[in-house]
Amino acid sequence: MTPHSKRCSRTLIPHARRTSLFALLLSLVATAQSVPADTTFQITVGIADEAPEIDGVIGAEEWAGAGLGTDFIQYEPRRGAPATERTEVMVLQDDEALYVAYRVWDSQEPTAQITRRDGQLTQDDMVGFTLDTYRDRQSGFLFMTNLLGTQTDMRIADDGRTVDGAWDAAWESAAQRTDSGWTAEFAIPFSSLRYEPGEDRVWGINFGRTLRRELEFSFWAGPIDNAARMSQSGELRGLNLPRPSKLAEMIVYGLSRTADGQDTDWGTGADLRFSPDPAVTINATVNPDFATIEADREQVNLSRFELSLPEKRPFFLEGNELYRQRIRTFYSRRISDIQGGGRVVGKKGPWTYAAMGVGGETTGLGDSPFFNVGRVRRDLGRSNVGATWSERRLDGQANGSVGLDATLFFTSTLGFTGQAIQSYGEFDVGTNAFFLRPAYDSPTGHFHVRYTHLGDRFADNINSVGFIRDDDRREVDAEVTKTIWFESGPIARFEVGSNNNIYWGQDGTRRSWSIDQDVGFEFRNRWTLELSHNEEFKLFEKEFRNRSTSIDVGYNTREFTSASTEVEFGRSFDSDFVLVSGSVRFKPSTGSSLEYSLEWLSLAPDPAGESTWIHVVSGSQFFSNDLYVTAFLQGNTVIDRREAQLVFVYRYRPPFGTIQLAFQRGRAEFGERSDQGNTIFLKGTWVL
Repeated sequence: MTPHSKRCSRTLIPHARRTSLFALLLSLVATAQSVPADTTFQITVGIADEAPEIDGVIGAEEWAGAGLGTDFIQYEPRRGAPATERTEVMVLQDDEALYVAYRVWDSQEPTAQITRRDGQLTQDDMVGFTLDTYRDRQSGFLFMTNLLGTQTDMRIADDGRTVDGAWDAAWESAAQRTDSGWTAEFAIPFSSLRYEPGEDRVWGINFGRTLRRELEFSFWAGPIDNAARMSQSGELRGLNLPRPSKLAEMIVYGLSRTADGQDTDWGTGADLRFSPDPAVTINATVNPDFATIEADREQVNLSRFELSLPEKRPFFLEGNELYRQRIRTFYSRRISDIQGGGRVVGKKGPWTYAAMGVGGETTGLGDSPFFNVGRVRRDLGRSNVGATWSERRLDGQANGSVGLDATLFFTSTLGFTGQAIQSYGEFDVGTNAFFLRPAYDSPTGHFHVRYTHLGDRFADNINSVGFIRDDDRREVDAEVTKTIWFESGPIARFEVGSNNNIYWGQDGTRRSWSIDQDVGFEFRNRWTLELSHNEEFKLFEKEFRNRSTSIDVGYNTREFTSASTEVEFGRSFDSDFVLVSGSVRFKPSTGSSLEYSLEWLSLAPDPAGESTWIHVVSGSQFFSNDLYVTAFLQGNTVIDRREAQLVFVYRYRPPFGTIQLAFQRGRAEFGERSDQGNTIFLKGTWVL
């Protein structure tokens, strides 16, 4: 239920209106066209007689016969210009894996500070590549590393519009410093990828590199319009792709938990992964490994709406990018502890499909909840159309939705996204939703206008399995952004943006409008300055007029070692407020890092006692990329939350085979007061 008072007696969208909406979607689908790939950039893969050793040292014999790519092109700051420094890339394969090697020339000392897996490697000098393994020109995989051999991997969908950084796979990387720069090697097992087997296959591929001191991002195939734009990849030819030699893999875990005043708790579970074909993954789980001990960071929330939290649990991550529509009909954090479940993700020709069934733990009296989620998507060149079904059943009541969506590209810069949903459950009227969003995207600019309709009972039906912050809306919003790069002078980059939003209730009552204006400067001396201002109107139990102004100053934010502070002030729901936040990050040594962040909120008047201090301190000591210790301390004064964690991790078979020992004090759910007891966890995960 949303904070504002609900209104009743709504009607469904008239039949003629629904018909015209779907007719519009169909006509847009019919006119969407695929932008042909640029076949200028081609590499023929070399065949390795023996797998190269992944040690960062490029041996002439082990990389003999490799396909070669060079002459990188800038994406930023001077799109289309030759890269500042030279880069060469080589590609090999055997029956087990794809191998990629980089020779990176650099006239100065490379920036290499990120050591945590899936860290923001674009803050370092990094190299990486995308693989479009189905050659559908819209989905694929991304792999990156830096001079320290740190790994980041992601899944890409919708031709770069959707990127899922929570996805993990097993692969190898290593790097070495050289007299002329540095080198890096990758080994990506075919078992970690999804593809159609066969001989003389063609994949989409693009190679990238960052040069942080110059804010430079360059690619082999280019110039491109978006850093994750799969349709503008080059081609990797001559691939001989095997069927999997190992059809099944099981991950078994054991967990021991000892807490103050409680008996020791033991738990075991298993996840089975079965791939009868490289294009299909079937997962089954019993008492799955949801022993996540990483805490959700506390946040200041001035909006009166629920905050969305990231998913961290392994079971939900495969194929998660398929459910990233704007109106979120599936939000996996709605599913807490579960007894068991299964899921399948696959692709056949232009069709992608996914389905999941999960049984939840019984809570109190009543039956156990059961969740069903399914999706099917049809590729149309770069574009796609899809359908999604999500449902929770509990005590004989079904709540959920069915919906259609489309992501369409008409040119390289002009596109459209849309979605239409019908929910079901306790309410029969005011239960549908849709949005239409044409957009223009270029490498330095963006514009969109969007119309959204959310019925006044839509959230009530859907939020047991989806995530809707607020409903009862007829909403119009528009955004324009522009980035300007300067080749000389004190300013390296200037960014400006404007976002405007207004919505009415379904009865025509104006409930909100907002105007956001932002400008940002990146100076060549490594200082940054961002200014923003917001004016808004909100109708809840009465009319509110809110406003805020913020000033954000940072130093060296293009690297890990950095500092920033932001001061925001204004008026929020009849209270004047000041919000001060800041963070400092630095590396005492190559293998260690420390970070401190602060948020201080002062409200006047403050009848609910919401003024608070939030402190977060985190640190890591890496003995290697797979052997490390992390520490995390967090405090929120308004809810008396004090939390501390110390975690030792050894990944003997990365990323899934691990041994973890953790100490935790003050465990609590997000936004709740801490239980200040001490808990010790010992967890082992084995890959069979």
